[in-house]
Amino acid sequence: MSTNAKKGFFYGWVIVAACFIIQAIPFGVAQNIQPQFLGYVLEGEGFTLTQFSLLFTIGTIVSSVACPFIGKLFDNQKISLKLLYTLGAIMAGGGFLLFGFCHQLGQFYGVAAIVQIGTAMISSIGIPVAINSWFKSNSGTALGIAFCGGGIGNVFLQQIAAHTLADNGYSYSYVFFGIISLVVGVPIAILLMRRPKNGEAERYDEKTNVTPDSNASWGYSFTELKSMKYFWLFGLGFALVGIYVSGMGVQYMGYLKYLKLSPSFIGNVGSVLALSSILGNVIGGSMFDKVGPKKTLLLSGLMIVGGGLSLVFLPQANLLAFTFAAMFGFAIFAYIVGPSYLTSALFGYKYYGALLGIVNLFFAVGYAAGSTIFGLIVDNTGYSNAWIFVTIMGGLAYLTLFTASSWFLKHNQEKKL
Repeated sequence: MSTNAKKGFFYGWVIVAACFIIQAIPFGVAQNIQPQFLGYVLEGEGFTLTQFSLLFTIGTIVSSVACPFIGKLFDNQKISLKLLYTLGAIMAGGGFLLFGFCHQLGQFYGVAAIVQIGTAMISSIGIPVAINSWFKSNSGTALGIAFCGGGIGNVFLQQIAAHTLADNGYSYSYVFFGIISLVVGVPIAILLMRRPKNGEAERYDEKTNVTPDSNASWGYSFTELKSMKYFWLFGLGFALVGIYVSGMGVQYMGYLKYLKLSPSFIGNVGSVLALSSILGNVIGGSMFDKVGPKKTLLLSGLMIVGGGLSLVFLPQANLLAFTFAAMFGFAIFAYIVGPSYLTSALFGYKYYGALLGIVNLFFAVGYAAGSTIFGLIVDNTGYSNAWIFVTIMGGLAYLTLFTASSWFLKHNQEKKL
């Protein structure tokens, strides 16, 4: 690539900015504020926690089955990124709007499936594929910047959601936030999202001046990986991540409301979590690039265990809610940036979209199971045992991911991949 081309405007940063906005609003609406609706819907519709938790389970199961196919669609260079993102934005935002008209469990379950598929298209699958198509080096940093949009959007969304729900109820709030998601997401998809043209993507690492093109074409196929026991250990790790996230990431708002804490207190906790996730995504993404997966995963595990213990002892000291928010928020990059970064770092780029879909499938299976298990534990033994359970799952998750990642890094180095 010529010096002039390198110094020219790099459209990859427009893609990062577009992904940042997608995370801030459409993703934030679909994923980050949903926990605040939990207590209101339970009171208004008379559902039990176990019944309504199936919303997360069913929606996640449907989207997880779809993820490998979504990944293949994104791998297909003939299909427009603009088209895929537009479809995903309509499903995510339009689906969230439809929640406002739901009054039966079956209706909530069906809409949840639509929202989750759309969210996978614009976020968990779409963003990594878009970023990695433009950035063949320093992808961890670019991913961290893009994904921290969710945290920045969350700073405002949590406060707005807390007061909108208190003042107008959940039906109005679902419609209100669904419209916001559509108004932001669809234009971004149509106007900004696209694949790189020939010679347009970043071609070398600024520190080493080594072209990554030779590495961009290597990669394990699923047929190769499924015969490796450490791949399944890696998958188990992300399934365990899904279990703890289904508790800590979704249920903590309902827990704070159950403890009869004020809407302002709950909104402030959500904002602290959001601010911490901003810092965590940027620093965490950079850590993957600078210090490697192993040390980064160890730090994530320590933060999650600390956050979980804060929830266990929260009834005795309500201010521990902020300790949880800070620790869980900072470590959020491990399951936001982690799957996309580790998939490329350990398995290569050749089948990236499809393999990322499979990795997300592992996560989703754990998330779906965890939602149901968490609800059952709460309904039968109370919140304390549920928090102990997900804390243990979190510790085991990062121990497992550390072990599997260490093996693949060593194996790939020995094979000079």
